[in-house]
Amino acid sequence: MYFEYMKSCVNEMGIEFDEIAYGKFIRYSEMLIDWNSRINLTAITDMDGIIKKHFIDSLKIFEFSPIKKARKIIDVGTGAGFPGIPMKIINDDFELTLLDSLNKRIDYLKEVCKELKLENVDFVHARAEDGARMPEHREKYDLAVSRAVANMAVLSELCLPFVKTGGYFIALKGPGVETELSEAKKAITEMGGKLLKVINVAIKDTDLNHNIVVVEKIAKTPLKYPRQAGLVSKNPIK
Repeated sequence: MYFEYMKSCVNEMGIEFDEIAYGKFIRYSEMLIDWNSRINLTAITDMDGIIKKHFIDSLKIFEFSPIKKARKIIDVGTGAGFPGIPMKIINDDFELTLLDSLNKRIDYLKEVCKELKLENVDFVHARAEDGARMPEHREKYDLAVSRAVANMAVLSELCLPFVKTGGYFIALKGPGVETELSEAKKAITEMGGKLLKVINVAIKDTDLNHNIVVVEKIAKTPLKYPRQAGLVSKNPIK
């Protein structure tokens, strides 16, 4: 039912989309609805909303075309798997790490990736503040992505420590991100980042207008960051 819609949206970004990928998205949506009855994953439970507001919204990250060359990606605070799993379905060459603080969500993510036969996916049960201090994760990624609801000052401190110099942190944000970015300038700089661009995106057949915030990692993050759990969100760098 949604194949042509998804194909059209994805093809617009210069990416192939076939029946195999579509089948994985449909199975993903079924598992999302099923698991959501047991653990809190999403408030969006109708198929139309899942396709447009979760899947296509996640895939709009490919509007920043350089990420197609990335190999090692971490999705910080992935929740129900957005945007990491949709990205992986479209490009299976990615080495994907899904990080979340709730173990029940990690169990769900493992089942989804197993069912969809997605390989080279690692799962980390940790808060971002702790994960970024683990030697195997600190500054090891070409790309850190987040669709979390935290503001940009907080997200920058949580995500940029995962990114190697020359890589990118990309946040998927809603409308009106300008104020957030203004308040996040110091945090982005402190973490070794530089705001590269903001890409405005519209979701076809909806009134949704979102933003893809691209931050380039131009220097190493000082070892004192991120601060311990709780301090980042309670006292953002401004």
